[in-house]
Amino acid sequence: MNINLQWRLCAVGFAVFAVLLTAANAQDAAPSANNAVDKPADGNDFLDMDIEQLRKTSVTAPSFDVEVTSVSKQESTVGRSPAAIFVITSEMIRRSGCTTIPDLLRMVPGMDVAQVNSHTWAVSCRGINSQFARDLLVLIDGRSVYNQLFGGVYWDTQDMLLEDIERIEVIRGPGGTLWGSNAVNGVVNIITKKAQDTQGALVTAGGGNWDRINDGVRVGGNNGDGLYWRIYGKHFERGNEYAANDAYDAWRMGRGGFRLDWDLDKCDTDKLTVLGNFYSGNEGQMLIDTLPYPPYNQLVNHKSAISGANVLTRWEHRFDDESDWKLQLYFDRTYRDDYLPKQQTNTLDIEFQHRFPIGQRHNFIWGLDYRQVHDYLPRNSFFATFTPTELTTNLFSGFMQDEITLVEDRLFFTVGTKLEHNSYSGFEYQPSGRLLWSLDEKHAIWGAVSRAVRIPTRSEETCVANYGPITYVPMPTFLRASGNRDLNSEVLMAYEIGYRAQTTEHFSWDVASYYNVYEGLIWGREGMPFGENTYLVIPSPRENELHGYIYGAELTGHWALSQRWRVSTCYSYMHFVLDNPTPLTPGNTAPNNQIRLNSSWDLGHDWDFDINLRYVDTISPLSVPSYLTMDMRLGWRPNKNLEVALVGQNLLDNHHPEWGYEGFGYMSDEIRRTVFAQLTWQR
Repeated sequence: MNINLQWRLCAVGFAVFAVLLTAANAQDAAPSANNAVDKPADGNDFLDMDIEQLRKTSVTAPSFDVEVTSVSKQESTVGRSPAAIFVITSEMIRRSGCTTIPDLLRMVPGMDVAQVNSHTWAVSCRGINSQFARDLLVLIDGRSVYNQLFGGVYWDTQDMLLEDIERIEVIRGPGGTLWGSNAVNGVVNIITKKAQDTQGALVTAGGGNWDRINDGVRVGGNNGDGLYWRIYGKHFERGNEYAANDAYDAWRMGRGGFRLDWDLDKCDTDKLTVLGNFYSGNEGQMLIDTLPYPPYNQLVNHKSAISGANVLTRWEHRFDDESDWKLQLYFDRTYRDDYLPKQQTNTLDIEFQHRFPIGQRHNFIWGLDYRQVHDYLPRNSFFATFTPTELTTNLFSGFMQDEITLVEDRLFFTVGTKLEHNSYSGFEYQPSGRLLWSLDEKHAIWGAVSRAVRIPTRSEETCVANYGPITYVPMPTFLRASGNRDLNSEVLMAYEIGYRAQTTEHFSWDVASYYNVYEGLIWGREGMPFGENTYLVIPSPRENELHGYIYGAELTGHWALSQRWRVSTCYSYMHFVLDNPTPLTPGNTAPNNQIRLNSSWDLGHDWDFDINLRYVDTISPLSVPSYLTMDMRLGWRPNKNLEVALVGQNLLDNHHPEWGYEGFGYMSDEIRRTVFAQLTWQR
């Protein structure tokens, strides 16, 4: 028998044995899944809890009464949300063993997370994935990190002390009515803890065979008069992933930041929040650069320098429990010395929103937003040329939404729209209607119809790129993708329905289904070849040429089998069809099937053990085979101030591919098995 296969079978057998052994020894009565555990009184970090609280802290997905804000831009709960919402809590983060935000998002049903190399991920929701997944909007404390150059998110710069994250709210499905363009297939909202919840000192230190160094320090305090603060610093180094001809993707980064929370009048009426971050580092990039002369392409190893900083200020005024307004301003500056292209981007955003009731049945919220983005792209080549090299764009938008109570505590209808004008596609509108029917306190059904848009990116309108050579017969031939300033937005009409239930005090489940219709997807349709110098060119101008649809479903279940053992599982299915593909159009770049099983076991008062199994289906267009992998974490708390953890990731093989070559020039590597230790101390 193959050694790797034996290793996988042994590991899976060990995981199954651990689960069965736990079941055999589980003697504590199972708590209610809605209130399965004692919650810490002040919401502080786990090291502030006593041992009994910590032992009972839930790591399963949130129940009906967990707070969320992303669905309606105001405080609500999972049970009152007419959307497919999933919340990753701070305790789930601690027990995951993850060191990056993309790895945390693997917990979410319907999310497709594929690691490309040491520092790059393809992250999307409900299909259409890419290294630059353009249909997913990501926010950190209300600050959009969507990149308008290629679309999507540079995940290598979206880092922080994971201990500072309060929760991550993920909406599967469109959120354009509140969040605007590009919130097409989902919204990820990362919310950090308030400064008053991170008082004292925290130190983390760790490393292993691939995460070589992962250190962080945080200090928090207050002036005794309503002003709370914290500062932090973090540094990590990661080695190369695996490639047959040696990978070149090592990653090093350092960052720091601060947060201030000030109760201006000590009456919880006026609050001021100021936070900022800065980072600097470098990462290896292996890519294929195209040349207009023999040998027509070359393999390049490039070390890219990356740096940036951002600052956000938010003033909140509260009239009463049902009425308030917020004014937010942020500035973000990024610099990337990538091989293709070198880029510098400045973003300024000003946002205002106001919430108030109208009568007894209407909860109304509206807002205005202005965003300016200035970019500078000084490096052009045969592979990619941007014209002009410097550009400033503006976005003006406003939204309104009304939650209407049709039947008290039972039936709610939410209707609203987002109106905006941007520099790429002009005027856009994004309405939605959502209905929630609370059958009782433990059962709810919801449905939604939404329109969302994805505006063209800077590269799709102003870039000329040469890919290849795609063939050498009868002579070297390049595919030339050229920008089009007359592009329209991609349009989604989404139809969703979902049901969530607390069927027993020990078991809850959630199902969501969707049917998405896409119009005007941007791609290139190849034209007649023509000669140029010593090679041929196939022109492929960008057009709103493609149409298609996606349908699927996500099922999640949670069991509180005992006070010491909790199990959760999720399954997602997705099917993508293009109505009029071309020979060069990529197929479905997201897996049709994904399954996840998580077991969280409290071994005693000071030990816990977590197992996570994941199955990901084949991605045929990228030649990525299906894979099964397993992560484990063993944690030990010798006292209330200290925790030591041993983590193993991707344990079922030495390395495996999660992504393939997309044609952007950048190569993908296989992801290694990883083992590391982590120490966390706090007082």
